[in-house]
Amino acid sequence: MKKLIICLFSLVFMAACVDDLDEYNIDTKRATDVPPATLFTSALLNLTDVLTTPNVNTNNIRLYVQHWATTQYVEEPRYNMTGRLIPQNFWNALYRDVLADLNEAKRILQADETINETLRNNQLAQIEIMEVYAWSVLVTTFGDVPYTEALDPTNTQPVYDDDQAIYNDILERLDRALGLINTEAPGFGDGDVLYNGDMGQWVKFGNSLKLRLAMVIADVDEARARTLVTEAAPNVFESNDDNAIFPYTAATPNNNPISDNVYGALSRRQDFIAASTLVNLMNELNDPRRPQYFTSVNGAYVGGRVGFSNSFSTNSTVSEKISQLDFPGVLLDYAEVEFLLAEAAERGFIAEPAAEHYNAAIRASILYWGGTEAEADAYLAQPGVNYATAPGDWRQKIGRQAWIAFFNRGYEAWLTWRRLDAPTLTPPVEGLIVPTRLIYPVNEQTLNPNNRGAAAAAIGGDESSTKLFWDVR
Repeated sequence: MKKLIICLFSLVFMAACVDDLDEYNIDTKRATDVPPATLFTSALLNLTDVLTTPNVNTNNIRLYVQHWATTQYVEEPRYNMTGRLIPQNFWNALYRDVLADLNEAKRILQADETINETLRNNQLAQIEIMEVYAWSVLVTTFGDVPYTEALDPTNTQPVYDDDQAIYNDILERLDRALGLINTEAPGFGDGDVLYNGDMGQWVKFGNSLKLRLAMVIADVDEARARTLVTEAAPNVFESNDDNAIFPYTAATPNNNPISDNVYGALSRRQDFIAASTLVNLMNELNDPRRPQYFTSVNGAYVGGRVGFSNSFSTNSTVSEKISQLDFPGVLLDYAEVEFLLAEAAERGFIAEPAAEHYNAAIRASILYWGGTEAEADAYLAQPGVNYATAPGDWRQKIGRQAWIAFFNRGYEAWLTWRRLDAPTLTPPVEGLIVPTRLIYPVNEQTLNPNNRGAAAAAIGGDESSTKLFWDVR
């Protein structure tokens, strides 16, 4: 009887601890409400990851721009996008892991009645700037994509919006975001791993992004590009101290994703080597960044043929610096800004000497990678580099040096190459065309066939060689 009373008491006590039996199903170790700052940080990480990773299942852009080559797999550098789920993984990362998190962070912020309005506006501005960044990558990678009906879990077949219409809209969104910023107040603090809530830096970042987006449309909408550049240029990055850098850690899972895919501390993979297209040019120009970019082979820098089998041991691969777990990822930097300003000067958008910005861009890149002022001076003095004597027109001069500087930033190298058509990249096999876009994900043909088909027809065909609305040269 005594034991029965004890058992009954225990049951009553346990029942008194919960309001209803459903609470027994709650996992107290898993968060049900995620703060906006956490979602914001997650989005920054995932955006940087998808742009930085060299994983052949997600991002093969370094192979397309001939910065890297492969040792045994030749399908990826020969632009095969259907043998693996490359477009689908790239697409999913941006929609599911970046934009969805940013959208939810924005929803929570807007619903919060307790937050200071100035703080809310600053945080909303940060979210919006990163949304614009992610949308710009999607549009310049695929063309028409789901936009107005995207991110709605109840709509499994969203329409694809016109890429130029999306582009015009995100430019307006970027301006609205910049208009929300109060530099006297903070934004996301610890959640902002780029600038730790320094909204003055976010003004620079947003305007530097605006400069990039303006130059993308310079050939198709010169008047608007000129206006955007005029508005952005006074407030862009001024030194490498302004760079938008994601600080990867020396511990997994927040490590530099390159370290998971190359020979180094986490991996013994020997899939990738430096491409001869890049290495040969840098050797010709005695480029001081070579030891920062590549390993050496018997004291020399050697690149392999893109699209063919190569020996790992007889070719250079990425340097130990780049393969380190905590090597940072770059979303936008001062060197890119200066290359864009050099181009803007050549187009007559700003009344400044193009050569000064060109020199500043190259110098910024060399110094960022660990070179010295003396090395930068010597490099710029060479006839093949000096702006007055380097071969080709301004597109070729700027395009060639930007392509070199963007060694670890495949997407930016690809975007610049498609805009300026420089340098000349020869496909590995006759009959191939270097990709100007990624094809739509395979699962879109099954899950959203009508809208995907309409989008493919609208852009001129779902081919990797289809040129997007801004790529008119």
